[in-house]
Amino acid sequence: MRALRRTLPPDFRREAARAIRSHLRKLGIWKRGRRVSTFLSFGGEVDLRGTFTDAWSVGAKLFVPLITRRRSGTLGFVPITPETQFRINWFGIEEPVTGLKGQKFLRELDVVLVPTLAFDARGHRLGMGAGYYDRAMQRRLDRSRTWRRPLLVGIAYGLQQVESIERQPWDVALDLIVTERGVMRFPTGNT
Repeated sequence: MRALRRTLPPDFRREAARAIRSHLRKLGIWKRGRRVSTFLSFGGEVDLRGTFTDAWSVGAKLFVPLITRRRSGTLGFVPITPETQFRINWFGIEEPVTGLKGQKFLRELDVVLVPTLAFDARGHRLGMGAGYYDRAMQRRLDRSRTWRRPLLVGIAYGLQQVESIERQPWDVALDLIVTERGVMRFPTGNT
């Protein structure tokens, strides 16, 4: 799937990103004061930078993931603004030069846009394999809690959908998947 994603023509990528941007707007993801984690694309992922202006124009607050502890695989989420400067980390992924300043935990966010390598019709996803997002989302596995924040929205190209992904005990299913083809919604507590 990584190889397939990297071979997508630039024109297709641009058009898919525009369509995804439109779907996110229609979903009402961007609202004043809402804390939304997005991501800086890597390895052929959908480029969401075009959505940043949409978010900032209505007063939404954007965050991006930042690896806070490489050894334990811990993610924090740090704010970005139009003035934020970035550097490349040891994985080759951009991250804010501000480090952990203003860090939030996943539970403090309203929406998390999750990069997705592959997904199925039940909302299960594969990431890049290091498990950073799965560890950050673990709190969502406790089904005895009624608090469902944040909304987890997978972002992918439609061709990344597969028939089935074998769910592991640590996997956290998504609430929505947004591709250039549209929005897929999944029932709360899907398995």
